[in-house]
Amino acid sequence: MSLLIVAATELELKPSIEWLSKSRANYLVTGVGMVATATALARTLSENEYQLILNVGIAGCLNQDVPLASLAHIVQDQVYHFGAETPGGFISVDELGFGTSIFQGNSQGVSYKAVSQLEEFKGITVNKVHGTAISVANLKEQFAGEQIVESMEGAAVFYAAREFKVPALQVRSISNYIEVRNKENWKIPEAIESLNNWLLAFYKEWEAQN
Repeated sequence: MSLLIVAATELELKPSIEWLSKSRANYLVTGVGMVATATALARTLSENEYQLILNVGIAGCLNQDVPLASLAHIVQDQVYHFGAETPGGFISVDELGFGTSIFQGNSQGVSYKAVSQLEEFKGITVNKVHGTAISVANLKEQFAGEQIVESMEGAAVFYAAREFKVPALQVRSISNYIEVRNKENWKIPEAIESLNNWLLAFYKEWEAQN
């Protein structure tokens, strides 16, 4: 059994692919979005056994006090707005009694210094990233006082890990703020560099412990 590193795109892992290949590390590029991620992970987990899944990638952050290219440990993630719209407001799938939309990260009690040094955040996993003044304002009202990041895959990883009973961690690098869409403000190369520097440090720690 071993570690499985999971990312949505090859771009997010590009600085690490050479050493990952040389180290014979297991990594999976799933494709973007919840459906692609859940499908790819289910296929891989049905054929292999792992001690831990590590989901890495870039993400948007709701709190603009958080520096771009900084790292976030996502301890909880949810499929955002999974449920029913009603005249009286949104009803989650949990409240409807049809399932669960919120999932927890789980390292099964194993501590990693590279992870414990990171600030903890909650994630929302979306099919449509937020990019208008109205939708951003709604998020800020809903999650006032919380540290929130946005991705398109995180909750799907936690869900698949739960179903296959494999511990899972999620670490993301902040590439942009959740704000009115403006690509000029994004710091994707910097976020990817920061993420992959961290990934190498984590992998060395993992190897030392296993």
